[in-house]
Amino acid sequence: MSVPDDVLAAYGWQSADLAAVPGGLINATYAVRVGGEPVAVVQRLHPVFGGAVNLDIEAVTAHLAARGLTTPRLVRTLDGAPWVDHKGRIWRGLTWVDGVTVHHVPGVDWAEAAGELVGRFHRAVADLEHAYAFTRAGVHDTAAHLERLRVLVEAGGDAEHVALGRQILEAAATLPAMPAVPQRHCHGDLKISNVLFAIPPSPFPTNPRPVRGHCLVDLDTVGLSTFAFELGDAMRSWCNPRGEDAGTVSFDLAVFAAAIRGFLRVAGAIVTRDERMSIVVGLETVCLELAARFAVDVFRDEYFGWDASRFPTRRAHNLVRAAGQLALGQAVRASRADALTIVLATS
Repeated sequence: MSVPDDVLAAYGWQSADLAAVPGGLINATYAVRVGGEPVAVVQRLHPVFGGAVNLDIEAVTAHLAARGLTTPRLVRTLDGAPWVDHKGRIWRGLTWVDGVTVHHVPGVDWAEAAGELVGRFHRAVADLEHAYAFTRAGVHDTAAHLERLRVLVEAGGDAEHVALGRQILEAAATLPAMPAVPQRHCHGDLKISNVLFAIPPSPFPTNPRPVRGHCLVDLDTVGLSTFAFELGDAMRSWCNPRGEDAGTVSFDLAVFAAAIRGFLRVAGAIVTRDERMSIVVGLETVCLELAARFAVDVFRDEYFGWDASRFPTRRAHNLVRAAGQLALGQAVRASRADALTIVLATS
């Protein structure tokens, strides 16, 4: 796939060099280079996002920039349009932000730096007043995801699939109650690859300067949510060093403690006691919620992308994913008391 000529013409980038940016799971992204240097990105949005999401990104990033945070900014077309509709698909331009991307947390210092950046983000948007033009329906509707799985399990099918579905439902039935917490402006998808890091050069190779969280990217998911799911889903991503596709998983409590330390050092003054507790409940909940979503696709075989180089079918890949998220939820449950101590004791 390439960028259509009329999309490039809308931004005046006809003579620019383009390079595909790998690693994105949703939007197709290209770096726009002028004179060899990247100046912007152009993206084709996944159909799940309506064009109006760009108005939300423009408003939120303007607020972040006014508060001194580094952030990509929406680039309007030459005639002032916030996006380009090409044959029913939405394209947009964003300013380029340099940074280092990782797909697994390299160490506790990286987790703490990422937590600090998330804290800065939430301090910055705490006074944001914005009515979102685009919202995603059913995001983190845990009950609905579990109900879909329950219907499929009761209908029967492959014995292995049914057994896994039952295990997920049984684990979810004993989730702790979620504390009552307020809605806040949230990023909505804080997987570690959506955190850009900066590593300042050091004149002393044996004494490198500390890594720093630089910028949050992939802002299509901005909207109203809670710290339970914002930080819970982040910790699900950051604290499992093996990722979603591994046959075995683990919950790294040291990474969790470092990330929470960084986050609360910056944003602790705006986070209530119930919200602190909800991060741990949310972490366990999103593990089982995602396990249920993967398990549903084991039955339906229609939604999630899959790695054909590693798995014979989509079902086989989603079976591993569902089992992995169930195991991660169980690992979090085993560490729940320690995690609650961390969130409540960290200043």
